[in-house]
Amino acid sequence: MADQELEDAVARALDEAPTRNFTESVDLAINLRDIDLNDPANRIDLSVVLPGGTGHDTTIVVFADGETGLRAQEVAEDVLDGDDLADLGDDLDAAKDLADATDFFLAEAGMMPDIGRHLGTVLGPRGKMPEPLQPDDDVVEVVQRMKGSIQLRSGDRRTFHTSVGRIDMDVDDIADNIDTIIRRLSADLEKGPQNLDRVFVKTTMGPAVEVA
Repeated sequence: MADQELEDAVARALDEAPTRNFTESVDLAINLRDIDLNDPANRIDLSVVLPGGTGHDTTIVVFADGETGLRAQEVAEDVLDGDDLADLGDDLDAAKDLADATDFFLAEAGMMPDIGRHLGTVLGPRGKMPEPLQPDDDVVEVVQRMKGSIQLRSGDRRTFHTSVGRIDMDVDDIADNIDTIIRRLSADLEKGPQNLDRVFVKTTMGPAVEVA
């Protein structure tokens, strides 16, 4: 549960946002300090489940065969089997289009070597290699969890951004999402909160308000 100060900052960011004729995203700008991001091992690359939801449609594609593939069709935007994977490997333009249009990929663990061989050069640089599904994983449950997830990636920049919702969401849901992200970063960074400099929340076109 986010504290009142954080909720007040989110409310201010929403109130001060100019009126637009589209539904704006609410974004978080995160500034890091005292961390060498030239070393890839220090870069942020985390999947975080947002308790208040993303407010956006999240696109999930699953690589699977058999029963797992059939169950995945209930919840995923697309399910691709081994033949589809081979076809994508022969059509890199189609593979790039799929990668750019998809938020997250899942794959049965046994398909991961083939995915690496056929699509590693497309998915790897985009940070979109699939999360492997183990035999005892419930694909429906995993997909539903991922639909409420965002990816935090800093690359080699000390300042990076991520979406934490949309302007039509409740203030407390957005604040809970921000609180979850800050806690996750604090737990993951080598020096914890000391590696976090300033954190701001803003709508797509609105002014930034400091939250941490």
